[in-house]
Amino acid sequence: MKNTVYYGDNLKLLNSLPDACVDLIYIDPPFNTGKVQSRKRLRTVRSADGQGDRQGFGGNLYQTEVLGEGDYNDVFTDFEAFLQPRLEEAFRVLKADGSFYFHIDYREAHYCKIALDKLFGRENFINEIIWAYDFGGRAKDRWPAKHDTIFFYVKDQQNYTFNLEDIDRIPYMAPGLVGPEKAAKGKLPTDTWWHTIVGTNSRERTGYPTQKPIGILERIIRASSNPGELVLDFFAGSGTTGQACLNLGRDFLLCDSNFQAIEAMKKRFADYGDIEWRQL
Repeated sequence: MKNTVYYGDNLKLLNSLPDACVDLIYIDPPFNTGKVQSRKRLRTVRSADGQGDRQGFGGNLYQTEVLGEGDYNDVFTDFEAFLQPRLEEAFRVLKADGSFYFHIDYREAHYCKIALDKLFGRENFINEIIWAYDFGGRAKDRWPAKHDTIFFYVKDQQNYTFNLEDIDRIPYMAPGLVGPEKAAKGKLPTDTWWHTIVGTNSRERTGYPTQKPIGILERIIRASSNPGELVLDFFAGSGTTGQACLNLGRDFLLCDSNFQAIEAMKKRFADYGDIEWRQL
């Protein structure tokens, strides 16, 4: 089960896995927004004829080219019924000292929290992590929604991995109040993570809708797994979890039922020769 990507129904994959075989699970399921999620891949080219749809540094004009577009339908008539059997199987395949991270947005977070409390036990709920960002459109009739929620659960609150010393440190917001030594070292993140989304011109951008930043996944994997352990993501999307595992020396199992996701991962992992590809 080392570094394998599955194309097909993730419930079929979960049913096939043995009990207690995975050290860490991270999932970013569809958010049930009721919309078709889409994202265009763009390239900006400096204009040679003085024509363009964007203005850059020094007044230079650039023309935008559309390289491709991906989409998926994020609509479920019964989101809880879709998730519940997958969560139950995830709990079964997670090791006794394993950790589970569930990434969702405000529309479904409270319903999912209740389901996860019932499954893991409220005593095994560790954190509600808020990933806050500042990018995109601004609503005119409400406070703009600029955060996602990541629920962190374990199977046993007395026995789980949390590598405090391996977590990336961040700058103090008021470094003058803590002294030069602490300011130089930085502080450990709290349960509110300020981290930008994957921008249009980001080097890590794959073009897949709802791609998550590598920094978010690397923080989770550093904290809640050890080198050589197995990480499972059965809503893999563009494969950010797999990339983080490759960067940090963990093994992974990825699964997605969207062919565009598989194509995005094939491009992303093209330079890695030890990845197995399977169809369910």
